[in-house]
Amino acid sequence: MTEKAAPAPLARTVLQQCLHARLQVAPPGPESEAEWVQVGYLPPLEEYYGVRLCLPAVSALLNQRLCERASGGLASVLELRGSVLVVPQATLGGRAKGRAMQYHGNIGKEDGLRLYQRFVSLCQAQLHAAGGAEGAGAEGAGAEVKHGTYGNRQVLKLDTNGPYTHLMEF
Repeated sequence: MTEKAAPAPLARTVLQQCLHARLQVAPPGPESEAEWVQVGYLPPLEEYYGVRLCLPAVSALLNQRLCERASGGLASVLELRGSVLVVPQATLGGRAKGRAMQYHGNIGKEDGLRLYQRFVSLCQAQLHAAGGAEGAGAEGAGAEVKHGTYGNRQVLKLDTNGPYTHLMEF
């Protein structure tokens, strides 16, 4: 009996729980300093290959129970009303060939930008629907979605309380 190979994922996401995250969205210029966005909790670093996956993927990512509650047990970012930082990652589509990486399987730049914008807006809508900034309690006061700039190289700084990195494929 031969086993069938699993179909290639249409979307690949990395979730990283953190205490604090800071993302450079614009490099320093001759007359300006670098621009940064920052949050206290980071779920998705993402790359998406299909629009139809966006809503189920956003829902799955924001509802994963990865965060430790102060009172014990695990909760999702929506339950805690935590902030979310979305970082575009074209490199999640790379494959090793010898000692080099190749990115032939990546989505096109225009499609990637469109899907990234849709993903961010769905994250914002779900966080808002769950109580976001307006309805956040003491655990999640000021919860929001921040995001990087698609297509730019960006500097990411994370402070974590453990190796809570999770790969999810859809």
